[in-house]
Amino acid sequence: MSLILEPLTLEFMQQALAMAVVITIAASVLSCLLVLRGWALMGDAISHAVLPGIVIAYAIGIPVVIGAFLAGLLCSLATGYLSENSRLKEDTVMGVVFSGMFGLGILLFSMLHIDAHLHEILFGDILGLIWSDVAKTGVIALIACSIILVKRKDLLVMAFDPQHARTIGMPVGVLHYGLLVVLSIVIVAGLKAVGIILIIALLIAPGAIAHLLTDRFDRMLMVAVAVGVACAAAGVIASFHFDSVPAPTIVLALMIVFVLTFLFAPTHGLVTRTITSKRTIAVAGADSARPDS
Repeated sequence: MSLILEPLTLEFMQQALAMAVVITIAASVLSCLLVLRGWALMGDAISHAVLPGIVIAYAIGIPVVIGAFLAGLLCSLATGYLSENSRLKEDTVMGVVFSGMFGLGILLFSMLHIDAHLHEILFGDILGLIWSDVAKTGVIALIACSIILVKRKDLLVMAFDPQHARTIGMPVGVLHYGLLVVLSIVIVAGLKAVGIILIIALLIAPGAIAHLLTDRFDRMLMVAVAVGVACAAAGVIASFHFDSVPAPTIVLALMIVFVLTFLFAPTHGLVTRTITSKRTIAVAGADSARPDS
């Protein structure tokens, strides 16, 4: 055990672990709503769309967080407006908007020659963080989680039945765009830790895993956070022993847990459902073969 926990004696590994846990908690809570709402692609879209904002922020000397947030917010608002005012489906609009924004970001990065490494922007630099970075991310994560937990019942109704939510007078528009703003905030919070590419996994995998394990939303939140934090800790510690990059290792841990859950979840697992189905068929066949009494 002491060998496994050896990296936690190093301050930079403590900082990496703290950052990974903080951002994973916020992303895991949000991922439950994204999975239920069918917005997995929206997280992908906004995470890619923040790139031009980051590049412009570097170029004009303002905090990167501001540029990223404004770009993400622009993407989410544009997606919502275009999907509501055209015959195109929302996933089609998201694909067009985020690919265009990402292409613009790459173009600006190559033209402006900013003093930053594209690899760090795309994949983060969790080992290069300090405690002040962890504290700032913690504040952002706390705000995002608080908003979601306070409004979770309204957001859940909107996720399952937007028409019913409108009928009973809920501010669906405010909830819709409010959720997009929170999504943008969480993505921006995770930029330094895991970058704009790997944050997608944190926004999808914990909620997907929890959805396979439970049908109750409150329990789904707890399972998602527990799984996310466990994978974050395992990924950071494993990266030290295997001399790998922490962020991709965390994502790999989440993918392994997802595959195992997809196959062996007690109720919704593929293998479990197959075995149950065969047993049901066998019992039904045995019952039909019995002679009438």
